[in-house]
Amino acid sequence: MKHHIYFWNLENLFDVVDSPTRPAWLQKALNKELKGWTAPVLARKIEQLSSIIIQLNPDIFCVCEVENEAVLKKLTAALAPLGRNYVVRHHDTKDQRGIDVAFFYDADRYEDDGRLFTLEIMKRTYTRDLAQINLRTKPGGHDLILIGNHWPSRSGGQYESEPYRIMVAETLSYWIDRIYEIKGNNAPIVVMGDFNDEPFNRSLEDYANSTRNRDKVLNARSVPYLHNLMWPFYTKGLGTHYFNLPVLLDQFMVSRSIASSAASTSFVVDSVDIINLPGMTRGEYRIPVRHSRPSQQDYNPNGYSDHLPIRLVLNER
Repeated sequence: MKHHIYFWNLENLFDVVDSPTRPAWLQKALNKELKGWTAPVLARKIEQLSSIIIQLNPDIFCVCEVENEAVLKKLTAALAPLGRNYVVRHHDTKDQRGIDVAFFYDADRYEDDGRLFTLEIMKRTYTRDLAQINLRTKPGGHDLILIGNHWPSRSGGQYESEPYRIMVAETLSYWIDRIYEIKGNNAPIVVMGDFNDEPFNRSLEDYANSTRNRDKVLNARSVPYLHNLMWPFYTKGLGTHYFNLPVLLDQFMVSRSIASSAASTSFVVDSVDIINLPGMTRGEYRIPVRHSRPSQQDYNPNGYSDHLPIRLVLNER
């Protein structure tokens, strides 16, 4: 059985400007940013995002830059033509802009243990969160652990902000160590997200223990290496975001048991893709057509996001 797993930075999927569910501190912080972000604007944003997601027909979807459960449920409601039974898992964090990591998945194909593990790391202010969900496949009955990420941005400078991402990277590596202690060294783990760094950056290679070298992952004894599946795209000059040039910020990484082709493993990688459907990008550099916000000069109601989605297909044995 194939499992189609996606990650997409939805670019500021905010609730409406005067949302009654928004905390007062966040409303104050977003007053200027959300100027003009009305119910019709939100509806258009959801219409644009759902038009892409319906074409993808996902089994599991991890997102970031979503404000709350209510707007994510509006998005999944717009996916009704797929006939899927999507369940939303979201946890509000203390991010200064109110943007979180969340999941939705087809409950006819998976069940979870009722928990969403999240961690917000402190360094003067809260960083964006790590979020983990534990699924079990139907009818196969295999565990699949998913960890969604949205690491601190490069605003203020790539190298000035790098210590924040390194801190989260070390925490992720420790987190995976703890999963192995609880679930065993063959736990199937998929790590995905917008890391705001590329595969070669120190945060990913030196601190999250992410590598292109599959043998290094398979032969490791004490270090919880992750196999970064995005290196082939980097070597081709492809990206998921654009900042002067294409940058590969959105990535999939997998644990040893998924990287392995041993017959005893539950899942093997079938394919990995960067999604670029007609209209999603422009120009020779495949620049994502962003939606932005009415408060910004580049607001485009016909856009989608400033990131492209990525897809991982796993084969279940």
